[in-house]
Amino acid sequence: MINPLFISLRLLDVIDILLVAVLLYQLYNLVKGTITIRILAGIVVVLVIWKTVEVLQMELVANILGQFIGMGAIAVIIIFQPELRKFLVRLGNHQFLRKATRGSFFNFSSMEATDELDHAEMSRAIWNLSARKTGALIVFTQRNDLSNYESTGIKLNSDFSVELIESIFYKNNPLHDGAVIIEENKIKAASCVLPVSDRQDIPSKFGLRHRAAIGISEHSDVKVITISEETGQVHFIEKGNINLIDRNSLESELDDFLS
Repeated sequence: MINPLFISLRLLDVIDILLVAVLLYQLYNLVKGTITIRILAGIVVVLVIWKTVEVLQMELVANILGQFIGMGAIAVIIIFQPELRKFLVRLGNHQFLRKATRGSFFNFSSMEATDELDHAEMSRAIWNLSARKTGALIVFTQRNDLSNYESTGIKLNSDFSVELIESIFYKNNPLHDGAVIIEENKIKAASCVLPVSDRQDIPSKFGLRHRAAIGISEHSDVKVITISEETGQVHFIEKGNINLIDRNSLESELDDFLS
């Protein structure tokens, strides 16, 4: 006997489900690798507890959680204002439909070829700066949108080159303060202001540059390279973790996330 559930499933229902899936996927991409994902997980836990105590008829706890969740809509708008703004900007972007049709929402790299950053040239630029003890802060975008941070600096949208990176961080260049943001093979912006981590466990030897690198990695899924102007040491930062890195390890990391 055929289940009537499948008989009643219309094409519009399938489209409805697919649209919701796309929207949820885009929302996940915006918060992936950020502290926001932890907040969302906390909200889910509260909802699960609320439904559990309702089933168990624990009325006092259920009423308290119900009042808390009743204010949830306003709280969500306040807490997730930056993410909601970026989500709406993405929906309003003129490239939205073009991206949807070419499959980039799902990161099907086979659908469209993109120019990749030459990791060997990037490594050469980093070690050239290190040898001269030229301070640098380089952010590599992954999935999260960094347009808010790009807007704090000078937009370049220039093709990557060793010479351009070295000239940006030259100490007499007005762009040398702040971060360079790189997306694919483009230097999107320079002299960008990043959020500084307020963690108390960061060693005192790390200054503002390193704290900013840690801060941006706590707020997004970026990979970050810093070069100390005092020692020339190179550090690799991701997900709030900072590690001293040598040439071979750096080239391996670059090969991994730039490929």
